[in-house]
Amino acid sequence: MDNSIVISTPPHVKAKQTTKSIMLDVVIALLPCAICGLVYFGWQALMLELVAVASCVASEFVYFFIANKGFSNKCRDAKAVCLRWWKQFDLTSVVTGLILALILPPATAWYVVIIGSIFAIAVVKMFFGGTGKNLVNPAATGRVFAFLCFAAIAASTAYTAPNFGALMDVESSFVSSSATNLAGLLPSKGDPTSNLHILDLFLGTGVKGCIGETCKLAIIVGYIYLCVRNVIKWWQPLLFTAVFGLTAWLMGGFFYEKYTLDIALFLPNILSGGVLFAAVFMFTDYVTSPKGVIGQLVYLIVSAIVLALLRYYTHIEVASFVILLMNLFIPYFDKFLIRKPFGFKREKVQKEGK
Repeated sequence: MDNSIVISTPPHVKAKQTTKSIMLDVVIALLPCAICGLVYFGWQALMLELVAVASCVASEFVYFFIANKGFSNKCRDAKAVCLRWWKQFDLTSVVTGLILALILPPATAWYVVIIGSIFAIAVVKMFFGGTGKNLVNPAATGRVFAFLCFAAIAASTAYTAPNFGALMDVESSFVSSSATNLAGLLPSKGDPTSNLHILDLFLGTGVKGCIGETCKLAIIVGYIYLCVRNVIKWWQPLLFTAVFGLTAWLMGGFFYEKYTLDIALFLPNILSGGVLFAAVFMFTDYVTSPKGVIGQLVYLIVSAIVLALLRYYTHIEVASFVILLMNLFIPYFDKFLIRKPFGFKREKVQKEGK
């Protein structure tokens, strides 16, 4: 056989984008949220971001080094293994670490971040084969693991408000949108209005929450950048947010003594907690989302409804839990919601006797 002939499986698509360039775009899109975390919560937020990124990168390197026998023969091949790791380094661990830090409260202990990062990379990603082979979202799973193992990040004391207060005059007890307790933020029974002004929810001023989920303006800036760079489809976060908001809106109408539907029931739900952050940076993950458009539509719609229902009945932020749960069904979405192959034409069935 002629060695100039290369046989490979379809689809044969040639593009300038690589995994590394896509991950670099995601890192750039996350920077507004990371910077707002520093401005809002101080140097402690920056420290957690750096610790998470460093821990994820170090975990990937150590796992790769051990798996490629870097310690064998008295580390004789250590240099070659390090070079191979650097050549395959695609910034996915940087993205995982940055997202993990941004979905944690600013008062999280540094060792919790390290343990969550190691679990996200070593167990969730590398154990299953590395980039593109993980079954669930590493950052979301790392956050859930830390949440279940360390009760401190679930406590209200882990969530602090920004260094400056709310723009509107509200009671301090209402200034809360933590990933644990949304009771002080969402509309209360008998009063279909948010306890915090919409502008405060949008900008994150005076709002307790996670490092990168608080300022919705920063999230939108990142969303626009990813759309311009053609990293995500523009309709994916919008569809998820619209379905979630509509479901929460309808459920909220039944909550009050006198049934009512008001825009005040819609905006506080989509602007609170980590809904927008998850819609832009986590539910659009390439690896842990269906491959076909139909599968993506069903995945986003079902995920939005499940998240809205769980938040309605628990009154806590459960976006990471929903991501982890729905990721387990991705193989079934890909199996039963099959895409039509390129150039597919259905054969006409001839009737008998003709």
